[in-house]
Amino acid sequence: MPILTELNLYPIKSCAGISLREATLTEAGLMSEQIYDREWMIVDENGDALTQREYPKMALIAPRIKADTLELRAPGMLRLEVPLGLPDPEDEKRIRVQVWDDQVEAYDCDDTSALWFSNALGVKCRLVRFHPDATRYSSKKWTADAEVPVLFSDGYPMLVIGTGSLEDLNEKLVAQGRSPVPMNRFRPNLVFSDIAPFEEDLAEVYQFAGAALKPVKPCPRCPLPSVDQATGEFGPDPLDILGTYRANPKVDGSITFGMNAVVLNGTGTVLRVGQNVSVDPVF
Repeated sequence: MPILTELNLYPIKSCAGISLREATLTEAGLMSEQIYDREWMIVDENGDALTQREYPKMALIAPRIKADTLELRAPGMLRLEVPLGLPDPEDEKRIRVQVWDDQVEAYDCDDTSALWFSNALGVKCRLVRFHPDATRYSSKKWTADAEVPVLFSDGYPMLVIGTGSLEDLNEKLVAQGRSPVPMNRFRPNLVFSDIAPFEEDLAEVYQFAGAALKPVKPCPRCPLPSVDQATGEFGPDPLDILGTYRANPKVDGSITFGMNAVVLNGTGTVLRVGQNVSVDPVF
């Protein structure tokens, strides 16, 4: 039976993730210590999201959850402590930000964090936090018309990948004399082991003890998997290999790797690394 082998939380969109032993399942994605996946985001002067696609050094901004703060480290930078408590309504500063096709309300964190991120990335930018009054939803085209909330993720609450799929890709890379790539290049939230290559694509539902996730959309891949998450630099892009066998007609021929998933039931369930998961196939 497949096993849940990784749980990854990405507090700040496109920055380094946090590997967890357990995480709470919410409608909008994983949560740990009251911190939600992609709850923060870095934006430019126009309020547009920054990602590793243009700023690969974002991979080197590493968060750590502490008692009252989100601690951030980056090479050559002093640590930054971002308070976890929400600002007083009288003191909050709101900003309208753009993430793909959506405009949403966010907190502007402060000038100190803005300067820190600007120095770390070499571009004028600011840290923002998803506002509790804001609403953003996944595309109903893929959720059977259900309203599925998300924060600053690209579009869906969770990304699921099986280790068999990565092993299949790496076999092809090695056969061409290239180096294998680690799973973190694809930034999944959940990773399943003991599963055949791309079996996650063919599932009707992923069943856990007390919870169920439904894969709804194959994940089209951009050039981000070419970013080495350990160095923050672009390297050889595995998409050329994936393009030979992973063009998916369901998403207009885009190259896909991994499945975007939503919660069917079990909101509030604690998922734990090492637990069994049933990958029920489509019949």
